[in-house]
Amino acid sequence: MDATVPPLGPTPTPSSRRPLARVLPAKPVPAAITMVAFTVVLYLIELIDQLGRLGWDYDGIESRSVSGLPAIIWAPLLHGSWAHLAANTLPFLVLGFLVMAGGIGQFIAVTALIWILSGLGVWLVGPSNTSTIGMSGVIFGWLVFLLVRGFFARSLAQIAVAIVLFAVWGSVLLGVIPGRPEISWQGHLFGALAGLLAAFLVSRADRGARATSTTLGA
Repeated sequence: MDATVPPLGPTPTPSSRRPLARVLPAKPVPAAITMVAFTVVLYLIELIDQLGRLGWDYDGIESRSVSGLPAIIWAPLLHGSWAHLAANTLPFLVLGFLVMAGGIGQFIAVTALIWILSGLGVWLVGPSNTSTIGMSGVIFGWLVFLLVRGFFARSLAQIAVAIVLFAVWGSVLLGVIPGRPEISWQGHLFGALAGLLAAFLVSRADRGARATSTTLGA
C-alpha cells in the first residue's frame, strides 16, 4: 500500500507568492497617493525655505568636507528654486510610482540605495566649495532601474515599459556627462550607477524567490 508522505514545507498558494516582474503597483491608488504626498512635502520644504529666507540651498552636500557628509540624508529634499523643483516634479511622480511596482519594501530599499550612493558619489568627486542639492540623483537612479530591470528579470512587459520610458526621458541620461557647472553630473552619474546596481540586486532577490517557490511547491 502506498504511503502518504507529508510535504517538507507548506505549499505556497498563488496569493502568498511574491509578485514578480510586475510593471504597475498592485495597489495603484495608495501608491499614487504616496508619491503625491511625497511631492507635497518637497513643495512645503521649498515654501518654508523661500518664505523664511532660511538659505537651505547652502545646506547641501559639500564635497570631501566632513561637516558636509550628513547632508547626503537631506540634500535631495532641497531645491535651488521653484523652477528646479518644477522640472523634477513630473519624473519624480511617474518614475517613483512605477518603482513601487515591486512593493513598498522594495521601493524603500531601492530608493535608499540610490539616495545614499548618489550622495556619496557627489561627496567624493563633486566640485569643492559648492553645495549640491536636489532630487535629480534619485530620479536618474529610478530611471536607470526601470530601464534595465526587465533585462535582468527577462520580463517582456518590463522591457516594453523601459522602451516607452527611454523614448520619453532617455535624452536626460546625457546629464551624466560633464557640462554645465551648475548641474551636478556627478549626482546624475552615481545615481544612474546605483539604479543599475539596484536592478541587479532586485533581480537576484526575485530569482531566489522563484527558486524557493519552486522548491516548496515540488
